[in-house]
Amino acid sequence: MDKKNALRAGALASGTTLMMLLMSSPALALTRDDGDDPGKGLSVIDTVGLYVVAPILLFAIIAGLVMVLDKSPRPAKRG
Repeated sequence: MDKKNALRAGALASGTTLMMLLMSSPALALTRDDGDDPGKGLSVIDTVGLYVVAPILLFAIIAGLVMVLDKSPRPAKRG
Protein backbone atom coordinates (compact mmCIF):
# COMPACT_ATOMS: atom_id res chain seq x y z
CA MET A 1 0.00 0.00 0.00
CA ASP A 2 2.91 2.32 0.74
CA LYS A 3 4.28 1.89 -2.77
CA LYS A 4 0.94 2.85 -4.28
CA ASN A 5 0.80 6.07 -2.24
CA ALA A 6 4.36 6.97 -3.24
CA LEU A 7 3.52 6.39 -6.89
CA ARG A 8 0.39 8.51 -6.59
CA ALA A 9 2.34 11.34 -4.88
CA GLY A 10 5.06 11.21 -7.54
CA ALA A 11 2.52 11.32 -10.35
CA LEU A 12 0.75 14.26 -8.74
CA ALA A 13 4.01 16.17 -8.20
CA SER A 14 5.26 15.56 -11.73
CA GLY A 15 1.89 16.46 -13.23
CA THR A 16 1.72 19.67 -11.24
CA THR A 17 5.28 20.60 -12.22
CA LEU A 18 4.58 19.88 -15.88
CA MET A 19 1.43 21.99 -15.86
CA MET A 20 3.22 24.88 -14.18
CA LEU A 21 6.00 24.74 -16.77
CA LEU A 22 3.53 24.65 -19.62
CA MET A 23 1.43 27.49 -18.23
CA SER A 24 4.35 29.82 -17.57
CA SER A 25 5.47 31.85 -20.50
CA PRO A 26 9.11 32.90 -20.38
CA ALA A 27 8.82 34.36 -23.89
CA LEU A 28 6.79 37.22 -22.41
CA ALA A 29 9.90 38.32 -20.55
CA LEU A 30 11.39 39.47 -23.85
CA THR A 31 8.68 42.03 -24.53
CA ARG A 32 9.00 45.35 -22.75
CA ASP A 33 6.10 46.84 -20.82
CA ASP A 34 5.14 50.49 -20.94
CA GLY A 35 7.03 52.40 -18.29
CA ASP A 36 9.60 49.64 -17.88
CA ASP A 37 12.89 51.19 -16.86
CA PRO A 38 15.46 48.52 -15.97
CA GLY A 39 18.62 49.61 -14.22
CA LYS A 40 22.17 48.67 -15.06
CA GLY A 41 23.19 45.06 -14.60
CA LEU A 42 25.14 43.72 -11.63
CA SER A 43 28.83 42.96 -11.90
CA VAL A 44 30.17 39.56 -10.86
CA ILE A 45 31.44 40.95 -7.56
CA ASP A 46 28.08 42.60 -6.85
CA THR A 47 26.24 39.37 -7.62
CA VAL A 48 28.50 37.21 -5.45
CA GLY A 49 28.29 39.74 -2.64
CA LEU A 50 24.51 39.96 -2.82
CA TYR A 51 23.65 36.28 -3.25
CA VAL A 52 26.54 34.52 -1.45
CA VAL A 53 28.30 36.76 1.05
CA ALA A 54 25.26 38.64 2.39
CA PRO A 55 23.24 35.49 3.27
CA ILE A 56 26.27 33.87 4.94
CA LEU A 57 26.92 37.06 6.89
CA LEU A 58 23.28 37.33 7.97
CA PHE A 59 23.29 33.67 9.06
CA ALA A 60 26.47 34.22 11.08
CA ILE A 61 25.04 37.34 12.77
CA ILE A 62 21.78 35.61 13.68
CA ALA A 63 23.58 32.48 14.93
CA GLY A 64 25.96 34.64 16.98
CA LEU A 65 23.07 36.57 18.54
CA VAL A 66 21.31 33.33 19.42
CA MET A 67 24.44 31.94 21.09
CA VAL A 68 25.19 35.16 22.98
CA LEU A 69 21.62 35.76 24.14
CA ASP A 70 20.93 32.13 25.07
CA LYS A 71 19.53 31.98 28.61
CA SER A 72 19.31 28.22 29.07
CA PRO A 73 21.15 26.82 32.10
CA ARG A 74 24.65 25.56 31.47
CA PRO A 75 25.40 21.94 32.38
CA ALA A 76 27.84 21.61 35.30
CA LYS A 77 31.34 20.55 34.36
CA ARG A 78 32.47 17.22 35.76
CA GLY A 79 36.04 16.62 36.49
